[in-house]
Amino acid sequence: MREDDDPTLVRRCLAGDRRAFEELVLRYQRPVYNAALRMLHERQDALDVAQTTFMKAFEHLASYDPSHRFYSWIYRIAVNETLNALGSRKPAAKINDEEPDETPGPERQLEGEQASRALEDALMRITPELRSVVILRHVMHLSYQDMADILQLPPKTVKSRLYSARQLLREQLLRCETV
Repeated sequence: MREDDDPTLVRRCLAGDRRAFEELVLRYQRPVYNAALRMLHERQDALDVAQTTFMKAFEHLASYDPSHRFYSWIYRIAVNETLNALGSRKPAAKINDEEPDETPGPERQLEGEQASRALEDALMRITPELRSVVILRHVMHLSYQDMADILQLPPKTVKSRLYSARQLLREQLLRCETV
């Protein structure tokens, strides 16, 4: 059996085929959740955002333009929901670093954890708009054009925000080294 492309699944869903939407959810649930988790750093919040993203996608599926990539459309919804979740939070919550570092030796492990924690802390100190471009580029490995589509911004604005975010992160990390 041939795997349907995204626009075909959307058409099937709009025609009343609930299984078509289930296929879209299965296809995109992990990337949507991971993007939300990278920005929110709370598993339950990321699960909530992913669920809301798919509910809104289902409700507004008729507005999807098949001439554009579906993942850009759904990521845009996910980014908006993540920014909404961040906006409703109290200022920067402490990040829980639960994923183990697989580098050998306790000294290297400690160094890796400290570097990871410093980067995560620095990310949480920049604005959500700047954080989102860093996550989309360096965690999700998206192209500038895909980022522009998701964020609904010109590619030059995306590049400018990424440059600003990198500069702020650099300043934050240098400040941490001197403390």
